[in-house]
Amino acid sequence: MALLIAGLANAGERHYLHHRLSEGALTVQLSDATVSLRPLNDSALEVHYQREGVRQLPSFAIAGGQRASLTAQLSEQPDQLTYSLAGLSAVIHKQPFRIQYYRGSKLLTQEESGFFANQTLRGFRFSLEEGEKLLGGGERVLGMDRRGKRLPLYNRAHYGYSTESEQMYFGLPAILSSNKYILLFDNSATGNLDLGASEDDVLQFEAVGGRTSYIIATGKSYPQLMENYVDVTGRQPLPPRWALGNFASRFGYHSEAEVRATVDKFAAEDFPLDAVVLDLYWFGVDIQGHMGNLAWDKNAFPQPEEMIADFNRRGIHTILVTEPFVLSTSERWDQAVAAGALAKNLAGQPKRFDFYFGNTGLIDVFSERAGDWFWNIYDGLLQQGVSGWWGDLGEPEVHPSDTVHAIGMADEIHNAYGHRWAQLLHDRQTAAYPQRRPFIMMRAGFAGSQRFGMIPWTGDVARSWGGLQPQVELALSMGLLGFGYTHSDLGGFAGGDKFDRELYIRWLQYGVFQPVYRPHAQEHIASEPVFHDRKTRDITRAFIKLRYRLLPYNYTLAFENSQTGMPLMRPLFFTDENKPQLMDRHDAYLWGDEFLVAPITAAGVRKVDVKLPGGVWFDYWNDNQYSGDTASIPADLETIPVLVRAGAFIPTVADMANTRDYSSAELTLDYYAHPSSPRSSGYIYEDDGETVNAFAAGRYRKLHFDANREQSGIRFLFHREGAGYTGEPEQRRVSLNLHNWTDAPAQVTANGGRLTLFQREKEFARATTGAWFDWRARQLRIKFDWKQTQSTLKVEF
Repeated sequence: MALLIAGLANAGERHYLHHRLSEGALTVQLSDATVSLRPLNDSALEVHYQREGVRQLPSFAIAGGQRASLTAQLSEQPDQLTYSLAGLSAVIHKQPFRIQYYRGSKLLTQEESGFFANQTLRGFRFSLEEGEKLLGGGERVLGMDRRGKRLPLYNRAHYGYSTESEQMYFGLPAILSSNKYILLFDNSATGNLDLGASEDDVLQFEAVGGRTSYIIATGKSYPQLMENYVDVTGRQPLPPRWALGNFASRFGYHSEAEVRATVDKFAAEDFPLDAVVLDLYWFGVDIQGHMGNLAWDKNAFPQPEEMIADFNRRGIHTILVTEPFVLSTSERWDQAVAAGALAKNLAGQPKRFDFYFGNTGLIDVFSERAGDWFWNIYDGLLQQGVSGWWGDLGEPEVHPSDTVHAIGMADEIHNAYGHRWAQLLHDRQTAAYPQRRPFIMMRAGFAGSQRFGMIPWTGDVARSWGGLQPQVELALSMGLLGFGYTHSDLGGFAGGDKFDRELYIRWLQYGVFQPVYRPHAQEHIASEPVFHDRKTRDITRAFIKLRYRLLPYNYTLAFENSQTGMPLMRPLFFTDENKPQLMDRHDAYLWGDEFLVAPITAAGVRKVDVKLPGGVWFDYWNDNQYSGDTASIPADLETIPVLVRAGAFIPTVADMANTRDYSSAELTLDYYAHPSSPRSSGYIYEDDGETVNAFAAGRYRKLHFDANREQSGIRFLFHREGAGYTGEPEQRRVSLNLHNWTDAPAQVTANGGRLTLFQREKEFARATTGAWFDWRARQLRIKFDWKQTQSTLKVEF
């Protein structure tokens, strides 16, 4: 097929006729089409080819709203045009026509034969360089570098997947290149992304319909590239703080009594809890026949509003599963038909088809009329106190090709279905409740869905070691293209003959360092740690409490994601871009900038060899130091390899029942001192955890920490930024722990006043301020009050 397309494309060479520049956009008339180049920021362009008779759809990928005016320079020579932004240039060759893209003098990529639209396929062809690595493409289990693969572009469920999957719930028609560019094909139709599989040196995108445009973005570094990309496709809004807490979830809770008992069990076993997730039994007594009811089964849930209110008083939020299917046997079928809410068949009647859950129709989320009907259901549930949505089966899981939607046929818009569903929820809820941060968890979408607050999960993974093994790869691959909250059903979802304690513990340990902490599984083996044996409870409790203590660090990662698009889980090559071999690694990753995490994904492991991206690292559990190329780290069931970068500040707070109790009034800072990091800095971001756009409104606080190693000691500077927020502590008592310390200091001063140096731990523990050298742990422990906007602390050798 690829060779046929190439032959058709080259049958008549495309050439330039004339051009015009208008309001910064360049339009070029070609012998067979018109192409427009539109700046999206100073390092990104939309390139849109249009040919008479080739139907177009609107862009789904590009975020709306006002954009800053951009200066584009155009120069012309007899054989070419050069269209330049500050960070990206397009060199347009007139005959034969093709476009090359440069960052400065470096060639990033170039069209091979470029645009094609032949018979039933349309798309683009680009040249690939030898050795160029291609990451992305959405959820796939193929290794980080997808070069040499042909990726189907049709969001489709893969039940019980494990160590290999070329097609899953959330495909993306986009790649990130080792040449520091992202290429996104803004086309939602069924197709393929051929990354040098059919022809070694050609990247080919092909689709059965859809928009014939692509977006190219670049940057000087990978983080800058990602920031430029999400500036185009949209930044993820900061979720409510409770989204970073622990969830109780299973398939599924059958009754109000069962849900209440589960929540009580978390409290009785001393497990923090922020949310409970109700699967489809909330609207039906069994699996089949009820989908589309989307109203409480009052036999099983007799007092849902009282239940939700009780949970809210305890700081626990209720999340409901919903699906876009309305079964013909459901209580709302006639209502949905009368409202015109369902996609149509070719005769203009509601399209009906059979799938696992029954005979059904599909809500046409592309229709305003259908959106009104669907939103009214959600709004009623919000008024009952529901806090968030779990959108399931939104690929859609079954989507017949002859289904007619408001803007096109099923195969044209299939991959944008979940995207439009998330947009409907986000936009309607934001308009109706502008002071509520949405929580929208979905398993399918399109490029740019993150701007609607979409939180993806990796679907119905096998409850096995094979299911655990690809989870880092999936999260990293999605995070590179804007989806920084991609996470897995902790413990695994599908199957499993009996409870595997080691597997379960390893998965939940990894979960502490992934974006959303949500154990979820089929109910024949409990997903919740509170229902397992004492050893399992004790180990998992300690890790879940650690996640809560790390909340100031984790919430800061969420804030950074909302500002720059940086994912919470980051690949190792972000640390050392001079080591391209790190692009292939998915056995370890960075949690923010300061942690390096290597999940244990096989049974019986007692030692883990961790690839280091450079620099000095400390074992988080015992302060052992590692440097060089690889660290060989002992492992037991109570820990997984977690390293901290030399020079890092790790902020923590006290244990809490849930995130409603968050406070930094008692703030601990662990500083990892090392001569290789003479200067370092860190900060935490805080707001009330609820206010929409708190940062833009100035209702926040940033707490900055700086360390400067001098000849006589280390000087610390603490300063604050922002106007503060409701509920902020009036002052903070800081416990500063200096790791890798070899001797008692000569003196410690805070804001010019000398702190008492205690000789005994008990005396130090009773004091409100002071310092004590813990020679066993090789740590210097300091306590002081941070009352002023700016404070200084000096530790003298």
